[in-house]
Amino acid sequence: MELLDSSNRVVASVSILAFSTCRRFCGQNPCRKHANEASFIVDPDRSCAMCFAHSEAKKRFSHKLEALGFETYKSNGVIKIRLSQENLNIASSLFPQIPIRQTNRNVYNGKIIPDDSIAILKGIDTGPCIGVHFFKNGTPEYEIISKMVYTGNSIQMNNREFKRELQQWMRYNKKHQDATKDGLSYAVFGAPNIPRFIAKPIISGVIHEKSQNKNDRKKIESSSHFILLTTSNNTIEQWINLGRVLERILLRTTEMGVSHAYLNQPNEVSDLSLEMAQKLGISNEYPTILIRIGYGKKMPYSLRRNIESCILPIEHLP
Repeated sequence: MELLDSSNRVVASVSILAFSTCRRFCGQNPCRKHANEASFIVDPDRSCAMCFAHSEAKKRFSHKLEALGFETYKSNGVIKIRLSQENLNIASSLFPQIPIRQTNRNVYNGKIIPDDSIAILKGIDTGPCIGVHFFKNGTPEYEIISKMVYTGNSIQMNNREFKRELQQWMRYNKKHQDATKDGLSYAVFGAPNIPRFIAKPIISGVIHEKSQNKNDRKKIESSSHFILLTTSNNTIEQWINLGRVLERILLRTTEMGVSHAYLNQPNEVSDLSLEMAQKLGISNEYPTILIRIGYGKKMPYSLRRNIESCILPIEHLP
């Protein structure tokens, strides 16, 4: 992502890891043919859009931001954002939620989120071509999505390439996570801080279809709602705008004390995605992001690289 000043000069380049399930390119997940285009663990509609949304939140610090355009990832395109100095000083209650927000993979407490809180989330502006659908625990639609998650687990956990990539992003002890400052921390899995040569086979060995479905079943049953975000045409621009909507939802749920976690398995398998859309009566939309929400205890935070390692000053740009 490039940041431009008011004269359209590039002042910085923000590096964003972008994982794209291969359905973005050919409908298969994973796909050896497009391995180079689909080799990271963070969705582009989340990572790029969240970065932009965070920047939007920070505009209260006297900078106006404008998204100038979206170019295809396949041609090594960039998202261009213009910065201009303005005395906006716009306070936002969402801004303080940025460092607090976390993906909470815990089993929740089973409490249903009140209707008035759900109404607040439904009232968040989505803009054109983005759909946000809420499904309450106990409804037929909630059960449909749950079964799709289990089926998605069965497919992915029996796919060697998928499991290999997942394991590449696991951080097996404190020394490992401190060295990379990214990925999935051992603490998130509830694992002890033990030598890597011991931790790796243990953690890798318990990740399989049966254990994944058993764990997800507990988590789904303990959650209050599913939220499914969709696009109308499955375009890159719509992915980015969907991610911006998602970020608003996640920051608002954080402010409300509501936890969230991703269960995107049905969206990452093309056939399941189409089947789920049909069964939910939204066959003219493209399911893109699925999360569960509810009330749960905080999880350990995964480490993240500092901003200096992700931004290239203008003098270092090609």
